[in-house]
Amino acid sequence: MPTSDALVIERMLDMIKQWEDQSDQRAIFLNCYSMMTRNMLSAIEQHEFKDPAWVDRLLHRFADYYFIALEAYEHNPSTAPPVWQITHKISQSAEPLTLQKLLLGVNAHINYDLVFTLVELLEPEWAELSESQRAERYTDHCYVNEVIGRTIDAVQDTVLEPAMPVMDIVDKLLGPLDEMMLSRLITHWRDRVWNNATLLLETKESTERSRVIQQVEAETFRQVNAIMGKDWSTAFGELL
Repeated sequence: MPTSDALVIERMLDMIKQWEDQSDQRAIFLNCYSMMTRNMLSAIEQHEFKDPAWVDRLLHRFADYYFIALEAYEHNPSTAPPVWQITHKISQSAEPLTLQKLLLGVNAHINYDLVFTLVELLEPEWAELSESQRAERYTDHCYVNEVIGRTIDAVQDTVLEPAMPVMDIVDKLLGPLDEMMLSRLITHWRDRVWNNATLLLETKESTERSRVIQQVEAETFRQVNAIMGKDWSTAFGELL
């Protein structure tokens, strides 16, 4: 029987093939996500994290959030989280650039899904964790940025450049600068994700929790506008 690691990769690759056969541009983000997932599984296997077992659970539950939202959208778009509704809709259209479609998926999965994945996994243990144990969880969360950094160049070479040849010119002109900018953007997003997750963990009053969740949702939509060129101040602010 295939391991859970093999199954999650197989599920991604099957979906990518189906979408590529249909010329469905949602394959762009999922291709990137599958590469990132493989690199994460390798890092876990190499014991690069302080608590590899916890990171492994996080990785698989994080993937669940993506596929649950996808299944909801495919069955009845209105039942999917709003940020995924707009992400899937835009990513299936011809107008946006390949890079925009990739960033839309990254935004929805990190700025939205990851917040609630972290809360779900941390909530049962949060009150009992010491400060040093909480710091260990945060260290592992931050180390994922290192794995992302190692993945970005391969994503540009194998996903972006074939679909968007101008990226090859940008890569040659800027050298590592373009990868650094994208890595910096994602690191900034992931820092905010941790802050939002811990805020939810420490907020017990239901009205206040609802306000924080609405804030998370609003932020993901601000990023959609920035990615689509409707809010340049947000876009540049994230990179500076």
